[in-house]
Amino acid sequence: MSFFISPAFAEGGAAADPSAMSQIFLLVGFVVIFYFMLWRPQSKRAKEHRELVAGISKGDEVVVGGGLVGRITKVADEFVVMEIAEGTEVNVQKASVVAVLPKGTIKSI
Repeated sequence: MSFFISPAFAEGGAAADPSAMSQIFLLVGFVVIFYFMLWRPQSKRAKEHRELVAGISKGDEVVVGGGLVGRITKVADEFVVMEIAEGTEVNVQKASVVAVLPKGTIKSI
């Protein structure tokens, strides 16, 4: 049966050894790519969210992470009280606020 498949033999030449300098350049390249594609954009988004949460005030119309839309009626250190319907208020963590909507958005919904 071996006459159908020809045997494969390894080439006799020596394999090229990559130098230490090229390995360092490759490692630095990966770090630069990681920084510009992952770390920098994520830190920028986190900074924007911190500024959004710090700027919340009474009367703002907001959307929270679960999709609830409401108007802020009271602001504390860690929590806000949000009115989601007339006479219905819920306590929400400030960090769960995703976006601040333009005034009058709730009436148009």
